Amino acid sequence: MSWDFSTDPDFQQQLDWMNEFVRREIWPLEAVWHELGVDGLTHAIAPLKEEVKARGLWATHLPPELGGQGMGQVRLGLMHEVLGTSPIAPLAFGNAAPDSGNSEILAMAGTPEQKDRWLHPLLAGDLRSAFSMTEPHTPGSDPTQLATRAVRAGEDWVIEGKKWFSSNGSIADFLIVMAVTSPDARPSQRASMFIVPCDTPGVEIVRDVPTMEHPWEQFGGYGGHSEILYGDVRVPAEALLGAEGEGFVLAQQRLGPGRIHHCMRWLGVARRAFDMMCERATYRQAHGSVLAEKQTVQNWIADSAAEMQAARLMTLHAAWVMDTQGARAARTDIALIKFFGAKVLHDVVDRALQVHGSLGYSTDLPLEQMYRFARAARIYDGPDEVHRQSVARHILHGYQPPLDGVPSEHLPTRRELSRERFRELLETVTAND
Repeated sequence: MSWDFSTDPDFQQQLDWMNEFVRREIWPLEAVWHELGVDGLTHAIAPLKEEVKARGLWATHLPPELGGQGMGQVRLGLMHEVLGTSPIAPLAFGNAAPDSGNSEILAMAGTPEQKDRWLHPLLAGDLRSAFSMTEPHTPGSDPTQLATRAVRAGEDWVIEGKKWFSSNGSIADFLIVMAVTSPDARPSQRASMFIVPCDTPGVEIVRDVPTMEHPWEQFGGYGGHSEILYGDVRVPAEALLGAEGEGFVLAQQRLGPGRIHHCMRWLGVARRAFDMMCERATYRQAHGSVLAEKQTVQNWIADSAAEMQAARLMTLHAAWVMDTQGARAARTDIALIKFFGAKVLHDVVDRALQVHGSLGYSTDLPLEQMYRFARAARIYDGPDEVHRQSVARHILHGYQPPLDGVPSEHLPTRRELSRERFRELLETVTAND
């Protein structure tokens, strides 16, 4: 039996270095990164990337032959717990979404030519990408209903449709687009993926959609969610990524590891909020004592610590299952952590904000930004309801109704069976009485 919660000492040293590095070099950039703009942020991050590469921590989600470390999901999860403390930290480590997920798809399904043209420059930081699947008029929770079409026209494909929430679309050099190619096929085999350069005629980046997380109007900023029109967009046959009809399968392979990374990054956010809450409790006076002496605040601290620990262990277990048994075996574990981790993130940030009162509600602290970020976690990469449904269905497959319609734990029935089984013993006891 193998059951070990320890971290390899050499890798723990890397994690310790990352933690110190992110706090020292990345956190200070947070206060000005919107002022810097994309180009300024890229310039500020450039020397940090070199330090990361020198430590062997660049693009660790990819195998060594593609310039990564092939670390596996458990180690990646531990890394993302550190990187999650800052929204811009992944940029310095070559694993920022959506580029990280797109690079995995390209590594998995791309032809040698596609890898040379798109994957290698993407990993080098010379190109940016976006994943264009979500549509305004079809449910994101059910991608089998996608309306965007791609039809053959001679040797080319012509794409027609409308997408939105294509993250980083307004700063991307190319898009990975999901479009229906075989509308009459089985639902999971209708869509395909295409690599579409952003300067292709017919591609119109309409806007970056203002959101609860980014409520202001912006265009061309890091982290924006773009609305994109595809009008008579013609791409060559070699733009097809993977086989025709493989889009849904590729998307699922992309989302599995991504959800683990999301959940571990959420723990990084939650931990930062938790630290602010605990610090506040040590000095804020109210009604004759510091907040740390109030039972409600003590309960919030204890509940938050327990929930974060539970979410952490659940997520690392899902990563371990994926490493040892494959992505398919980890599907239920990943669904569990997706909705549970999102709730923990929201609840911890909410408590921290409440402890800070008006200061937490203001923009003088990052808590209000964290709160807006946390709300989206219950929606993207599958809403809570879909993941709960998936978990429940999987669990219920292991049960069946009793043949006689009587509950298996029905005490009167069990008692009669037990009396029959132990009849001689009962008669002996009775006779002795």
